[in-house]
Amino acid sequence: MGSIQSLLFLNLALAVGVMFVVWLWSLRIQDVSIIDIAWGASGAFLAISTFALTSGYLPRKILIAGMTVAWGFRLAAHIGWRKKGKGEDFRYAAMRENNPASFPARSLVTVFTLQAFLIWVISLPVQVTQASPIPPTLTFLDYLGFAVWLTGFAFEVISDWQLSRFLADPANRGRVMDRGLWRYSRHPNYFGDAVVWWGIFLVATATPNGWLTVFSPILMSLLLTRVSGVPLLDKALAERRPGYREYMHRTSSFIPWPPKKPSS
Repeated sequence: MGSIQSLLFLNLALAVGVMFVVWLWSLRIQDVSIIDIAWGASGAFLAISTFALTSGYLPRKILIAGMTVAWGFRLAAHIGWRKKGKGEDFRYAAMRENNPASFPARSLVTVFTLQAFLIWVISLPVQVTQASPIPPTLTFLDYLGFAVWLTGFAFEVISDWQLSRFLADPANRGRVMDRGLWRYSRHPNYFGDAVVWWGIFLVATATPNGWLTVFSPILMSLLLTRVSGVPLLDKALAERRPGYREYMHRTSSFIPWPPKKPSS
């Protein structure tokens, strides 16, 4: 690949193209929430395309691409399994109901194209790092980044597994999950997701211009804590699940922390 600019432009076109195909499929099956599966998979595809197109330091390329692919395909597989047999997510169903005629075009712009751009921006550390041939050795920042990533990945895997087991038990129907990691955070999977991208960013800082991509983990953290993650899910669960408001009162929303003791 001739330049970093060409690489980034090509990957942006790839992200938009993938999401356009997913949009066409969503029209066929009348379900926009497949975007949640495509989100992680698109990040993995961008890591793979960058790996194929760049000639940076190979061990670092393998490290950061492998971290991203593991994150993306695990997330896509988990959401796909969780979604099996279920209808459209309530968020998108409400959008469809409020704007039935314009919804297809609206979803293309506000859901699929927007998320293509977001995953491209968030993946910039992965792209910039793989294009850099220096330093030609793994550094402390590479190992530190992998350790941080591994911590976040473990949070995601363990918390999703714990929640899946909880929901699979009919005795827990209508109850609030407040066990395991969920005792210390209302959204330990989202916390893990953010930590994963801070780990990827730390690997990027091992390269000369990697620190410039700091907005990637910041954006991911803001999306999870202020936009589409914690606020929407908390609001929905507080409205339809008894006991969730009390759970919100005693449990940290994001960063794991010991729960508050009941007031006397």
